[in-house]
Amino acid sequence: MKNPPTQGQPHPEHPTPSPAERRRWRQYLADEQAEAATYRYLAERREGEERDILLALAEAEGRHEEHWRQLLGPDADKPMRPSLRNRMLGLLARRFGSVFVLALAQRAEGRSPYSDDPSATSAMAADEQIHEEVVRGLATRGRTRLSGNFRAAVFGANDGLVSNLALVMGIGATGVSSTFVLFSGIAGLLSGALSMGAGEYVSVRSQRELLEASKPTQVTLSAAKSLDIDANELVLVYRARGMSREAAEHRAAERMGLYTCDCDPSLSLQPEKMEEAGTDEHETVGTGLGAAISSFCFFASGAIIPVLPYLFGMEGLAAVVLSCTLVGIALVLTGSVVGLLSGASPLKRGLRQLAIGLGAAAVTYVLGMIFGTSVA
Repeated sequence: MKNPPTQGQPHPEHPTPSPAERRRWRQYLADEQAEAATYRYLAERREGEERDILLALAEAEGRHEEHWRQLLGPDADKPMRPSLRNRMLGLLARRFGSVFVLALAQRAEGRSPYSDDPSATSAMAADEQIHEEVVRGLATRGRTRLSGNFRAAVFGANDGLVSNLALVMGIGATGVSSTFVLFSGIAGLLSGALSMGAGEYVSVRSQRELLEASKPTQVTLSAAKSLDIDANELVLVYRARGMSREAAEHRAAERMGLYTCDCDPSLSLQPEKMEEAGTDEHETVGTGLGAAISSFCFFASGAIIPVLPYLFGMEGLAAVVLSCTLVGIALVLTGSVVGLLSGASPLKRGLRQLAIGLGAAAVTYVLGMIFGTSVA
């Protein structure tokens, strides 16, 4: 087994490192320091288990930092700026500490160059792969907390952008005045936002009510003492809830007072866990009012963008081009945010949103031209 090099000595596998190698190592060192600082910033805004996990990640990055210090020797003290990505992560972690930072950190860990760099150890490369999964788990907790209202917000913004752009393009292509297009766009904004808000409220409330209706009640506790022991219909209740016959009979015997011991705790009623599970489900779905408000506001914020050129007095082809450009930028941004939070490529998701949105607008524009020509 080879002894590790002491600080200031060249690594056995790199007896005479080139200036390019030393520069790369210094960059790795700066990035490891920045990543450790990012995890410590995030830990300051967390508590309990999440805080401990983030501090452990920072400690692991510190071990990687020491590896590059050993290779660099005196050159380790020469300052170098972290990569732009790591500087941005650190800034966001200090200012926000949100799930967006964890999602970015997840992608950063997944792009580690250590697996292809002979200067890094195999353990370091494995660490980075594991770190990606650890950060993914932490980010998933945040995504779960966001998923209800965030889903309504993203879909609301995207629907507002696409539907109102299609409406404006379709009406504008018929050759009507810019004032008519403007008022049509405003009408589309209001009607769509109200419809989206009402629809989200009904949808989320209905889903929560379905979850409530599916949650087992405590009626078995009060009715057990009056049941016929021989018939024991409690077994049917528990089997209907998905238990095996053996488990159902065990649970029924507990309710009837035939078992004084808790032979299998996994089969015992644990209302506190049921309540926690129900709470988690409801948090994932979101609240009806929260989803409605998010959907209304984000639909309106998306739907106003195609109307902006007409709102400022533009008309004709210039208004159409500017409207499409503004909506295109907004579609790329919303798609990128969704991609970021889902752990996918923000660019690919942004371009997909752009293609779908402008494609729908192009179809309605062509139909408007055809309709306008036929009317004329």
